[in-house]
Amino acid sequence: MNAYFSDLQHKTVIVTGGSKGIGKDIALSFAKLGANVIIVGRGAADLEQTLGELRDQGSIGTHQSVAADVNDITRVRSIVNEIVNEYGTVDILVNNAGVNIPKPAVEVTEEDWDTVLDTNLKSVFFFSQAVGKHLIQHGKKGRIINIASQMSFVGYIKRAAYCSSKGGVVQMTKSLAVEWAKYGITVNAVAPTFVETEFTAGMFKDEDFKKDVESRILLDGMPKPSDISGAVLFLASNMADFITGETIKVDGGWTAI
Repeated sequence: MNAYFSDLQHKTVIVTGGSKGIGKDIALSFAKLGANVIIVGRGAADLEQTLGELRDQGSIGTHQSVAADVNDITRVRSIVNEIVNEYGTVDILVNNAGVNIPKPAVEVTEEDWDTVLDTNLKSVFFFSQAVGKHLIQHGKKGRIINIASQMSFVGYIKRAAYCSSKGGVVQMTKSLAVEWAKYGITVNAVAPTFVETEFTAGMFKDEDFKKDVESRILLDGMPKPSDISGAVLFLASNMADFITGETIKVDGGWTAI
Protein backbone atom coordinates (compact mmCIF):
# COMPACT_ATOMS: atom_id res chain seq x y z
CA MET A 1 0.00 0.00 0.00
CA ASN A 2 1.27 3.47 -0.83
CA ALA A 3 2.02 5.91 1.97
CA TYR A 4 -0.98 7.89 3.04
CA PHE A 5 -1.56 10.99 0.91
CA SER A 6 1.23 10.07 -1.52
CA ASP A 7 -1.33 10.47 -4.32
CA LEU A 8 -1.42 14.21 -3.61
CA GLN A 9 2.12 14.69 -4.90
CA HIS A 10 2.20 16.83 -8.07
CA LYS A 11 -1.52 17.65 -7.76
CA THR A 12 -2.43 21.29 -8.44
CA VAL A 13 -4.29 22.84 -5.53
CA ILE A 14 -5.95 26.24 -5.13
CA VAL A 15 -6.53 27.45 -1.57
CA THR A 16 -8.53 30.65 -1.19
CA GLY A 17 -7.80 32.67 1.92
CA GLY A 18 -4.55 30.74 1.87
CA SER A 19 -2.20 33.28 3.40
CA LYS A 20 -3.36 33.16 7.02
CA GLY A 21 -4.95 30.96 9.67
CA ILE A 22 -6.62 27.74 8.63
CA GLY A 23 -6.02 28.41 4.93
CA LYS A 24 -2.30 28.84 5.48
CA ASP A 25 -2.06 25.56 7.38
CA ILE A 26 -4.00 23.79 4.63
CA ALA A 27 -1.69 25.23 1.98
CA LEU A 28 1.45 24.24 3.90
CA SER A 29 0.07 20.73 4.45
CA PHE A 30 -0.41 20.21 0.73
CA ALA A 31 3.04 21.65 0.00
CA LYS A 32 4.68 19.23 2.44
CA LEU A 33 3.11 16.40 0.46
CA GLY A 34 4.58 17.63 -2.82
CA ALA A 35 1.55 19.32 -4.36
CA ASN A 36 1.64 22.48 -6.46
CA VAL A 37 -0.10 25.06 -4.27
CA ILE A 38 -1.61 28.36 -5.39
CA ILE A 39 -2.80 30.58 -2.56
CA VAL A 40 -5.31 33.35 -3.19
CA GLY A 41 -5.79 36.27 -0.82
CA ARG A 42 -6.00 40.03 -0.52
CA GLY A 43 -3.00 40.94 1.64
CA ALA A 44 0.19 41.16 -0.42
CA ALA A 45 2.51 41.01 2.60
CA ASP A 46 0.83 37.93 4.07
CA LEU A 47 0.78 36.24 0.68
CA GLU A 48 4.48 36.86 0.17
CA GLN A 49 5.38 35.53 3.62
CA THR A 50 3.29 32.38 3.20
CA LEU A 51 4.61 31.83 -0.32
CA GLY A 52 8.13 31.85 1.11
CA GLU A 53 7.11 29.24 3.67
CA LEU A 54 5.54 27.09 0.97
CA ARG A 55 8.75 27.18 -1.05
CA ASP A 56 10.74 26.22 2.05
CA GLN A 57 8.86 22.91 2.18
CA GLY A 58 10.96 21.45 -0.61
CA SER A 59 11.44 21.53 -4.36
CA ILE A 60 8.79 19.01 -5.43
CA GLY A 61 5.89 21.43 -5.83
CA THR A 62 5.72 24.71 -7.73
CA HIS A 63 3.93 27.34 -5.68
CA GLN A 64 2.38 30.70 -6.44
CA SER A 65 0.43 33.44 -4.72
CA VAL A 66 -2.34 35.46 -6.33
CA ALA A 67 -3.50 38.76 -4.85
CA ALA A 68 -7.23 39.01 -5.49
CA ASP A 69 -10.61 39.64 -3.94
CA VAL A 70 -12.72 36.49 -4.24
CA ASN A 71 -15.77 38.73 -4.57
CA ASP A 72 -14.53 39.89 -7.96
CA ILE A 73 -16.11 37.11 -10.01
CA THR A 74 -14.49 38.19 -13.28
CA ARG A 75 -11.10 37.97 -11.58
CA VAL A 76 -12.00 34.57 -10.11
CA ARG A 77 -12.61 33.20 -13.60
CA SER A 78 -9.37 34.65 -14.93
CA ILE A 79 -7.41 33.16 -12.03
CA VAL A 80 -8.70 29.68 -12.81
CA ASN A 81 -7.94 30.14 -16.51
CA GLU A 82 -4.41 31.32 -15.76
CA ILE A 83 -3.72 28.37 -13.47
CA VAL A 84 -5.12 25.90 -16.00
CA ASN A 85 -2.96 27.42 -18.75
CA GLU A 86 0.16 27.06 -16.60
CA TYR A 87 -0.43 23.77 -14.80
CA GLY A 88 -2.77 22.00 -17.21
CA THR A 89 -5.61 21.58 -14.73
CA VAL A 90 -6.86 22.24 -11.22
CA ASP A 91 -7.02 18.96 -9.33
CA ILE A 92 -8.22 20.31 -5.99
CA LEU A 93 -10.00 23.51 -4.99
CA VAL A 94 -10.25 24.45 -1.32
CA ASN A 95 -12.75 27.27 -0.80
CA ASN A 96 -11.52 28.62 2.52
CA ALA A 97 -11.87 32.42 2.24
CA GLY A 98 -14.41 33.73 4.69
CA VAL A 99 -15.49 36.68 6.78
CA ASN A 100 -17.71 37.38 9.76
CA ILE A 101 -19.26 40.61 11.06
CA PRO A 102 -20.64 39.73 14.51
CA LYS A 103 -23.64 41.91 15.34
CA PRO A 104 -27.03 41.52 16.98
CA ALA A 105 -29.55 40.71 14.26
CA VAL A 106 -31.38 44.03 14.72
CA GLU A 107 -28.15 45.92 13.96
CA VAL A 108 -27.08 44.05 10.80
CA THR A 109 -26.99 46.40 7.82
CA GLU A 110 -27.58 45.50 4.21
CA GLU A 111 -23.89 46.11 3.58
CA ASP A 112 -22.95 43.72 6.42
CA TRP A 113 -25.25 41.05 5.03
CA ASP A 114 -23.97 41.39 1.48
CA THR A 115 -20.32 41.32 2.58
CA VAL A 116 -20.76 38.11 4.56
CA LEU A 117 -22.98 36.32 2.04
CA ASP A 118 -20.90 37.39 -0.96
CA THR A 119 -17.62 36.27 0.56
CA ASN A 120 -18.77 33.09 2.30
CA LEU A 121 -21.28 31.79 -0.22
CA LYS A 122 -21.36 33.61 -3.55
CA SER A 123 -17.59 33.45 -4.09
CA VAL A 124 -17.54 29.76 -3.15
CA PHE A 125 -20.11 29.01 -5.82
CA PHE A 126 -18.39 30.95 -8.58
CA PHE A 127 -14.91 29.63 -7.78
CA SER A 128 -16.40 26.12 -7.82
CA GLN A 129 -18.22 26.89 -11.06
CA ALA A 130 -15.03 28.07 -12.77
CA VAL A 131 -13.10 24.97 -11.72
CA GLY A 132 -16.01 22.63 -12.38
CA LYS A 133 -16.53 24.02 -15.88
CA HIS A 134 -12.90 23.35 -16.77
CA LEU A 135 -12.99 19.81 -15.38
CA ILE A 136 -16.22 18.95 -17.16
CA GLN A 137 -15.15 20.41 -20.51
CA HIS A 138 -11.85 18.54 -20.48
CA GLY A 139 -13.10 15.27 -19.01
CA LYS A 140 -10.95 15.52 -15.89
CA LYS A 141 -11.75 14.38 -12.37
CA GLY A 142 -11.29 16.72 -9.43
CA ARG A 143 -12.01 17.53 -5.82
CA ILE A 144 -13.76 20.57 -4.42
CA ILE A 145 -13.62 21.05 -0.65
CA ASN A 146 -15.55 23.87 0.98
CA ILE A 147 -14.82 25.18 4.46
CA ALA A 148 -18.21 25.44 6.13
CA SER A 149 -18.69 25.79 9.89
CA GLN A 150 -20.43 24.23 12.85
CA MET A 151 -22.64 27.30 12.40
CA SER A 152 -23.94 25.58 9.29
CA PHE A 153 -25.88 23.35 11.71
CA VAL A 154 -26.55 25.40 14.85
CA GLY A 155 -27.57 28.93 15.61
CA TYR A 156 -25.56 31.34 17.72
CA ILE A 157 -25.81 34.92 18.92
CA LYS A 158 -24.62 37.73 16.64
CA ARG A 159 -24.25 35.29 13.76
CA ALA A 160 -27.44 35.67 11.68
CA ALA A 161 -25.60 36.45 8.44
CA TYR A 162 -22.71 34.07 9.15
CA CYS A 163 -24.98 31.12 10.00
CA SER A 164 -27.03 31.81 6.87
CA SER A 165 -23.93 31.87 4.67
CA LYS A 166 -22.39 28.72 6.12
CA GLY A 167 -25.69 26.85 6.08
CA GLY A 168 -25.85 27.73 2.41
CA VAL A 169 -22.36 26.29 1.87
CA VAL A 170 -23.48 22.87 3.12
CA GLN A 171 -26.54 22.82 0.90
CA MET A 172 -24.58 24.08 -2.10
CA THR A 173 -21.99 21.36 -1.47
CA LYS A 174 -24.73 18.74 -1.72
CA SER A 175 -26.23 20.27 -4.83
CA LEU A 176 -22.93 20.45 -6.74
CA ALA A 177 -22.02 16.94 -5.60
CA VAL A 178 -25.26 15.57 -7.03
CA GLU A 179 -24.89 17.45 -10.31
CA TRP A 180 -21.19 16.72 -10.90
CA ALA A 181 -20.85 13.15 -9.63
CA LYS A 182 -21.27 11.76 -13.14
CA TYR A 183 -18.16 13.69 -14.19
CA GLY A 184 -15.99 12.22 -11.45
CA ILE A 185 -15.92 15.46 -9.46
CA THR A 186 -16.44 15.10 -5.72
CA VAL A 187 -17.68 18.03 -3.68
CA ASN A 188 -17.43 17.89 0.10
CA ALA A 189 -17.09 20.27 3.04
CA VAL A 190 -15.34 20.53 6.38
CA ALA A 191 -17.14 22.28 9.23
CA PRO A 192 -14.80 23.50 11.99
CA THR A 193 -15.74 24.90 15.35
CA PHE A 194 -13.95 28.03 16.53
CA VAL A 195 -10.19 27.76 15.97
CA GLU A 196 -7.66 30.10 17.55
CA THR A 197 -6.35 32.06 14.57
CA GLU A 198 -5.97 35.68 13.49
CA PHE A 199 -9.61 35.45 12.42
CA THR A 200 -10.88 34.72 15.95
CA ALA A 201 -8.22 36.46 18.08
CA GLY A 202 -10.28 39.61 18.47
CA MET A 203 -13.40 37.65 19.42
CA PHE A 204 -11.59 35.78 22.20
CA LYS A 205 -10.59 39.01 23.93
CA ASP A 206 -14.14 38.80 25.28
CA GLU A 207 -13.59 36.37 28.17
CA ASP A 208 -17.30 35.57 28.58
CA PHE A 209 -17.54 34.68 24.90
CA LYS A 210 -14.44 32.48 25.09
CA LYS A 211 -15.76 30.65 28.16
CA ASP A 212 -19.09 30.05 26.44
CA VAL A 213 -17.38 28.62 23.36
CA GLU A 214 -15.14 26.36 25.47
CA SER A 215 -18.15 25.16 27.47
CA ARG A 216 -19.84 23.89 24.29
CA ILE A 217 -16.83 21.91 23.02
CA LEU A 218 -16.81 18.45 24.61
CA LEU A 219 -13.13 17.75 24.04
CA ASP A 220 -10.42 19.65 25.90
CA GLY A 221 -9.52 23.05 24.50
CA MET A 222 -10.07 24.16 20.93
CA PRO A 223 -8.82 22.65 17.68
CA LYS A 224 -5.60 23.67 15.99
CA PRO A 225 -5.55 24.63 12.30
CA SER A 226 -3.87 21.26 11.64
CA ASP A 227 -7.00 19.49 12.86
CA ILE A 228 -8.92 21.14 10.05
CA SER A 229 -6.17 20.46 7.52
CA GLY A 230 -6.28 16.76 8.34
CA ALA A 231 -9.92 16.53 7.32
CA VAL A 232 -9.22 18.48 4.13
CA LEU A 233 -6.29 16.22 3.17
CA PHE A 234 -8.46 13.15 3.73
CA LEU A 235 -11.20 14.44 1.43
CA ALA A 236 -8.61 15.42 -1.19
CA SER A 237 -6.91 12.02 -1.16
CA ASN A 238 -7.78 8.70 -2.75
CA MET A 239 -8.97 7.47 0.66
CA ALA A 240 -12.11 9.56 0.04
CA ASP A 241 -12.76 8.38 -3.53
CA PHE A 242 -16.29 7.25 -2.70
CA ILE A 243 -17.34 10.24 -0.60
CA THR A 244 -19.27 13.17 -2.06
CA GLY A 245 -21.90 15.59 -0.81
CA GLU A 246 -20.74 15.17 2.77
CA THR A 247 -19.65 17.59 5.48
CA ILE A 248 -17.12 16.47 8.10
CA LYS A 249 -17.68 18.31 11.38
CA VAL A 250 -14.46 19.10 13.25
CA ASP A 251 -16.18 20.63 16.24
CA GLY A 252 -15.09 18.63 19.28
CA GLY A 253 -18.63 17.38 19.77
CA TRP A 254 -20.41 20.78 19.83
CA THR A 255 -23.15 19.67 17.43
CA ALA A 256 -23.45 16.16 18.91
CA ILE A 257 -25.54 17.37 21.84
